[in-house]
Amino acid sequence: MCGIVGYIGDKRAIDFLLDGLTKLEYRGYDSAGVAVNCGDNIFVEKAVGRLSSLKEKLKNNLPVGTVGIGHTRWATHGRPSDLNAHPHSDCHKNFFVVHNGIIENYLQLKEDLIAKGHKFISETDTEVVAHLVEESYHGDFVLAVRDVLSKIEGSYSLLFMSKFHPDTLIAAKQDNPLVVGIGKGENFIASDIPAIISFTRQTYILNDGDIAVVQKNSVNFINRQGLPIEKKIFHVKWNAAAAEKGGYEHFMLKEINEQPKAVRDTISPHLNGKVTFNELNWNEDFLNNINKIYIVACGTAYHAGLVGKFYIEKLVRKLVEVDLASEFRYRNPIVDDKTLVIVISQSGETLDTLAALKEAKKLGAKTLAVTNVVGSSIAREAEFVINTAAGPEIAVASTKAYTTQLILMFMLALYMAQISKSIPAAEIERLIKLLKKIPAQISETLSDVEPIKTFAQMYGFNDDVFYIGRSLDYCVALEGALKLKEISYIHAEAYASGELKHGTLALIVEGVPVIALATQKSVYEKTLSNIKEVKARDAIVIGIAAAGDSELEKYLDHVIFVPDTDELLIPLLAVVPLQLLAYYAAITRGCDVDKPRNLAKSVTVE
Repeated sequence: MCGIVGYIGDKRAIDFLLDGLTKLEYRGYDSAGVAVNCGDNIFVEKAVGRLSSLKEKLKNNLPVGTVGIGHTRWATHGRPSDLNAHPHSDCHKNFFVVHNGIIENYLQLKEDLIAKGHKFISETDTEVVAHLVEESYHGDFVLAVRDVLSKIEGSYSLLFMSKFHPDTLIAAKQDNPLVVGIGKGENFIASDIPAIISFTRQTYILNDGDIAVVQKNSVNFINRQGLPIEKKIFHVKWNAAAAEKGGYEHFMLKEINEQPKAVRDTISPHLNGKVTFNELNWNEDFLNNINKIYIVACGTAYHAGLVGKFYIEKLVRKLVEVDLASEFRYRNPIVDDKTLVIVISQSGETLDTLAALKEAKKLGAKTLAVTNVVGSSIAREAEFVINTAAGPEIAVASTKAYTTQLILMFMLALYMAQISKSIPAAEIERLIKLLKKIPAQISETLSDVEPIKTFAQMYGFNDDVFYIGRSLDYCVALEGALKLKEISYIHAEAYASGELKHGTLALIVEGVPVIALATQKSVYEKTLSNIKEVKARDAIVIGIAAAGDSELEKYLDHVIFVPDTDELLIPLLAVVPLQLLAYYAAITRGCDVDKPRNLAKSVTVE
């Protein structure tokens, strides 16, 4: 989940390195560091904490070299410290490396290197790689890197720099993302496109097993056997402004407010009188040959998958199981060539999800990826791909990616229903009409945030908050609770309302806030009964309800209304006030909204 940058050209490298690390700090912010080749020496500076700490160290001592590498860290091996910060070097400081991922066999390699006389100064797995290069180097930098890659096991994106080869950077990828940006007389390397988009839109996206040999006027690719690889240039279409705050205080608030556009942009390519997915081109025979569907994802994407299960089972009448990607491949899943595995990942680089996808393919399943990043590892691995149009999402807490995932899962279910004729055509037409209204209804939901700010100020310092709901409301409650705990650090839990009396009700005491979702008409009376149960225990209850619901107000302390629509679509509206409530609670508590502690945006380690 760490961020990697590299520069080689005629300009001062440190300027790009610091700019790129700023764009990638969402990937990790436990520590940061840079190494710049200044001709007669390699300048290195590191700092524990946020990137601002590194910038403070450098402000009166910026290196002038034109080749350099940088790193912002999310700690895996070794606590955050200056010594554990990247870049790491060998015993004689001739080779430097930055790394995103985990070297699984580093302990054995480290023991072997110590036995040969190597001295280690950090607790990290990455330092092993630098010492391995030193051990393997006999004058050929590329050959030494290839030899290192043959010895290490695990997931990684790696960037190497050598004092002996000031005109060359070498990058390698396995499971973790890496891109090369193409300039004129300069080239850029980064973990993610936002780091380079201000400098170039022409990129190469590395595949697993690729090695990039980067010089200021050339980029050459080889595989681990040293054979050349031909790669196509990927042109980035979104502009640099899309990755900036645009006047908002935080990326999260910006991205919450971008949801009407993101949803509209995701809908529009797939509506042409009916729902179309040209990238799928499925038919009735294809669907008839599927007897089971898995939806596999992590975190927020997993919550989107839970909603997707409802959509497909209700509209298509196909059996759907939702599984956590981190568990899927370890339980010997029952998968064969009549199984469709749908994986959901905003970044398309989530390592657990990518591993689950590969396992499903190995077992013969048909695979479909729902992702926000064209050309990502998951998109390249899956048989079928549909892309959300959320645009770059920078805040660690996902918002617009979630709503666009819901939209695509709903449209996918409608598409499958059209093919299989599992619901009447008139019902599909009705749902499409309601679907078209959703962007405007999200805008309406965003138009009045003052009550939500007030609730956040009133209850933002509580230690515990509970979320309850039934059916789709329970799925949305899970996402609301996740948003609150990941950015405000409040202990928040979501429960299916009907489970309260089976133990959870013991936690409901006087004054504890309960967020009650009551948007599902099919279970409304049951939900209302559960709300009365928590009110009877003197909880403070904030309800989320459809506009026009006058009954709910009689039993609650506060109600937030969202526009009314079909109960299948209302999760897209009900989640918005929950996102805002989490945001303003974090503000109330003085938390760093965009960079919550211990978390990073794209989870590229297992």
